[in-house]
Amino acid sequence: MHVGQKLRTALRGPPGRLVFKVGGGDAERFRLVRRFDGHRDGVWHVTTDSARNICASASAVNDRLYLFMLFERRDLHLPDQTARVWWINSGACLYTYTGHTGSVNCVSFAPQAEAQSDLTIATASGDQSAHIWKVPACMQVLLTSDDDEEDRALVDSGGPDCDVMQSNVEGIKIKNALVRLTGHTSVVIGCDWLAGGNQLITASWDRTANIYDVERGEILNILSGHEMELNHCSAHPNQKLVVTSSKDSTFRLWDFRETIQSVAVFQGHQEKSGKLAILKSPGQQLCDVVVLLLDPDEFVWFVICVSWFAKIRISSNPLARKAFNFSSVSSVLFSTGDRIVSGGDDRTVKVWDLRNMRSSISTIRLSSAANRLSVSTHGAIAIPLDNRYVHIYDLTGSRLSRVPNRRCHTRMVSCAAWADDHPNCNLITCAFDRGVAGWKVLLTKD
Repeated sequence: MHVGQKLRTALRGPPGRLVFKVGGGDAERFRLVRRFDGHRDGVWHVTTDSARNICASASAVNDRLYLFMLFERRDLHLPDQTARVWWINSGACLYTYTGHTGSVNCVSFAPQAEAQSDLTIATASGDQSAHIWKVPACMQVLLTSDDDEEDRALVDSGGPDCDVMQSNVEGIKIKNALVRLTGHTSVVIGCDWLAGGNQLITASWDRTANIYDVERGEILNILSGHEMELNHCSAHPNQKLVVTSSKDSTFRLWDFRETIQSVAVFQGHQEKSGKLAILKSPGQQLCDVVVLLLDPDEFVWFVICVSWFAKIRISSNPLARKAFNFSSVSSVLFSTGDRIVSGGDDRTVKVWDLRNMRSSISTIRLSSAANRLSVSTHGAIAIPLDNRYVHIYDLTGSRLSRVPNRRCHTRMVSCAAWADDHPNCNLITCAFDRGVAGWKVLLTKD
């Protein structure tokens, strides 16, 4: 799906509403319990730190969205361009980072040896950089047991079956980064910490991913090979493995466990539709080319008025790609049990076995394009969708139990993140309606 089409979907307002689609039975199995209010623009990303009971969100609207809003004569406001740290227990905003000059597209907590140590956070931005900044350990002072009483004083603002707490406090503002990581020539769309917390991977629209030494701010490795802009990147929590996903319908697995790095390319998400297209032939400026799909993986070119044709693979020719509807891989991440989970605009989420990546071991078919996924430690996949829904499946492709609809988001859901084992709020979602929501989900199979 092109960016413009995604923005139209994201800005489509009521009467549609985002509901959490999980399934059948007791309303107590799924409940909206928090609203983290404060962002002024669409929220692109959310992540959690379960050890500290906190979450972080990243927000902003890019230039294309502003042009769309101008064209639609919608109200404009100052861009957000912030990342925020929230306390899950109460929904209070603890910190707001304002150091970026562009859209904040991703936020990631560094792995910490101790819960009482300073918290290091990375953010990726449309200003072509990633920033490293810290939250002091003294933030624990803000998290007192007095808020437990506040938790019980819930404000019912989401309907008779929805207990929702709201907070509009901006918290402490942080303006300066400890380290600014530069080197990309376009938007930095994603970031993640490698095992150990000393290195960071970033994904960019310049078609590359960079690995940085965070302490020195130096680029250690440039991962190139994708033919189109990158959408997402993720690092294995324990091993020297990273994955990157792209609009070129592929994701790549990069292995640094050996002295010589290796990379494997996977084309698990692509819409193969036969159609006719008229294109300009490279090197044949006076001739058009009729491109006809004869095989799911191959093209045959017939050149008008020229008595030759050539057979080429679609993965090796950008011109041929334009003739067909290719699916962007929106996110890919590692899961428990040597699994990789990927989702794309082809309305599928696929689960792969890291030990045998020849084909996916399960495929989840959806009603809309999938955005940034999250997999819990218990193997539950939270899938945010363009159509304002969130679906939950397990790693075998089975949908988990479902409950009646709950009103929350009203526009495209961009990301979801599990807060594993939190007693009251174990799933966080964010959307283009400027909202971040916390849910209590009881996971049971139908």
